Parts: sequence; C-alpha cells; structure tokens
Amino acid sequence: MRKILITGALGQIGSELTAEMRKIYGSDNVVASNRRLKEGHEQLIESGPFEIIDVNDPVSLSAAVDKHKINTIVNLAAILSATGEKNPQQCWNINMNGLYNVLETAREKNCMVFTPSSIAAFGPSTPKDDTPQDTIQRPTTMYGVTKAAGELLCDYYFKRFDVDTRGVRFPGLISYKTLPGGGTTDYAVHIYYEALKQQKYISFIQKGTYMDMMYMPDAISAIIDLIEANPDRLKHRNAFNVTAMSFDPEMLAASIRKFIPKFELDYDVDPIRQEIADSWPNSLDDSAAREEWDWNPKYDLDSMTKDMLEKLRVKLNIQK
Repeated sequence: MRKILITGALGQIGSELTAEMRKIYGSDNVVASNRRLKEGHEQLIESGPFEIIDVNDPVSLSAAVDKHKINTIVNLAAILSATGEKNPQQCWNINMNGLYNVLETAREKNCMVFTPSSIAAFGPSTPKDDTPQDTIQRPTTMYGVTKAAGELLCDYYFKRFDVDTRGVRFPGLISYKTLPGGGTTDYAVHIYYEALKQQKYISFIQKGTYMDMMYMPDAISAIIDLIEANPDRLKHRNAFNVTAMSFDPEMLAASIRKFIPKFELDYDVDPIRQEIADSWPNSLDDSAAREEWDWNPKYDLDSMTKDMLEKLRVKLNIQK
C-alpha cells in the first residue's frame, strides 16, 4: 500500500493533487505538508494528516517519513519562474537543496520520488517546435537552471543509488481551484477570471507568443499515472515531455469569445516574463510519455475554456 508524502501541498498543484490522491489511496495514506500554513486551505489541512515541513530541514523531513511510514514522496516544493528571477538565491536554495534533501531521505528510507520538471528546463537554443524529449537544454533563468539540474540529479540517484525517481516536464498549468504562484504562464489563468468579471483582460505576454499548456485535471492524472506506471517500460523515468495544447494569447481570447462574445484583450507586456517566455519552446513532442506510460490528455483548448468558465461562474458567483 502506498503511503505518500506531498511537499508543497498547499500550492497550485499540491492542493488539487492532495485531494485526488486522498480519494484514490485513502485520506490516512496521503500526508500533506507545507513549510507554513496558508489561509483558504483549512479543508485540505483537516481532511487528512498534515505536517509543517521545510524541505531545507532534512531532520523534519526524515522524521515525517518515519512517523507516517512513507514509501512515496511527491516533491512539489519550489519557487516558480518569475518569482525565481526576483530572488534567484532563494530559488536555488529551495529548488535544488530541497530536492537534494528529498532524494537523500528517499535513499536512506527506500522511498520512490516524483518531482516535476518544466518547459523552463529548455532555453533559446532548444528547437522551438515539437521540442524533442532528448535535446539541448541551456535555460537562461534560475528556475530553468534548477529544473535542468534537478532532472540530472534525479537520473543520478536512480543510476547510482537505485532510488525510484520519476518526473514530467510540465507546461503552463491552468486551474479554476487555486491561483498560480508567480509563473510566466500565469496569464492563462488570470484571463478567465477577468473575462467573467470585466469582460476584458490586459495580457503581460505579447500576442504571437506560443507556449504549451495543460488543464489541471490532466496534470494530476499525469502525476498519478506515472507514479503507477510499470517501471520496466520506463526508458526515461525522469523529465518526460507532457503537453495537451499550445496557444498564444490571441487563440485563448478567441476560445473565450465562443462563450463570452464581447470579451476584449489588450496588452501591457512585462519585459521580464516576456523574455522568459521567448526562451521556452512553442510546442513539445510528448511521444515518449505516450509510448512508455500511455500518456493521453483529455482536454483541448475549447473544452478547457468551457469547463473553466462554468466552474469559475460558480466559484465567483457570477450569473450568465
């Protein structure tokens, strides 16, 4: 039976993954953790075991693994791209030193580790279209550097210490449940809120800027499916390209107009986030994930837009 510890469980991915995993594995078998409490997450905290854990405190991390007899660690504690450029030292400390502590704990306690990478692990010299699974990676942000290095570190712990490490390269993630926390693709979430509240949005990403995206239900499925995948099929194990759709702000606005015809899109480009976006791929080749563990997303742009708007109307109590 799986006994799972999720670090960074109160973040955008963690809050939804914790709820889904508790449905699948049982509430008592999924321990949520975060380095501090956050308002608005009381239901998640009270729905199962919860620990205050800083991944840069290996003693508390190891103690929690022992206390709850953990055999699977999902490491989601991280500083994201735009926030990481404001404080690169903190980004390195949490993303790299934290991952090292998780891997060391897993080595000592014989745990599986899932840790996500990102399209930020690529850089300007990476092929932009249909970016291959195995290709040049020269990221130009601290977040990207930590993700590329983290991929290599996870590979090393598998090959050197036989730690069962697994991971995917996530694109931008879109969710109606939890707001993102300082990433370059955040516009693709904020736009839906403003479409319903104001029927207009000012994008900090320029038109014509294509990035891979994914709806959160598909992201959650990707994590669980890879954790449960047959290890004998996994040739790559870590850093699988996964994607569901690629679009620019104009395409997203066009999708929204199918449901909110008067929606207007304007631009006030953030040069820092635009530079980051320009360094990332336009689209990914995710054939390795499809071949090795049957990756198959369920949502495209229009089906995601329809569901996002429907769910947000309820959440924000906005009538049609």
